[in-house]
Amino acid sequence: MSQVRQTPIPIPRVTEADYLHAEQLADTRHEFIDGVVYAMAGSGYNHNCITVNISSFFGDHLKGTPCATFVAAMKVRLGRDYVYPDVVVDCSKMGGDDYFATAPIVIVEVLSKSTRKTDTTTKLIRYINLPSLQEYMLIEPDFVSVQVLRRVNHWQSEYFYLGDSVTLAALDLTLAVADIYDRVNNQDMEEFRREGIVEVKA
Repeated sequence: MSQVRQTPIPIPRVTEADYLHAEQLADTRHEFIDGVVYAMAGSGYNHNCITVNISSFFGDHLKGTPCATFVAAMKVRLGRDYVYPDVVVDCSKMGGDDYFATAPIVIVEVLSKSTRKTDTTTKLIRYINLPSLQEYMLIEPDFVSVQVLRRVNHWQSEYFYLGDSVTLAALDLTLAVADIYDRVNNQDMEEFRREGIVEVKA
């Protein structure tokens, strides 16, 4: 997800209605969990590359279908909580004035040191209780590791690395891990690119 500060804004707990009203007027994004508002910080180069890569693959693949791909700025309602996943696919009918998705089938979060605990615990528990959600993908930006949890597998974790391909059955889409990390600069990808250059020269 876009990096979220782990310390809540120092204000009293607010109601769901107050949060939604304030969020429409706010210049920055905030998440709303258990009555507490959390301000969202910016994200770095690797995080943004991965988010753009994933959203581009999803958007191109789903063109002409009822399914829409949203990136970072579309809230997802989780009961009375509201969060901003990095990438969301929702196939339900939505209107032009809708500010949040209610029936996502795939959610993607790009992890960070500040968000890992929230994405793998607090949000995970809420995500898997969404009746519509079929697959949850978590991606590490600082090294190559893609984790996928699927409803059909009782939310057991599967891990994918360079050389692997990831299939998202809910989208009927298969992605190479290397493509997910295209243009990303971390040690794993730098070594992968060097090895690729050597193989081409050979």
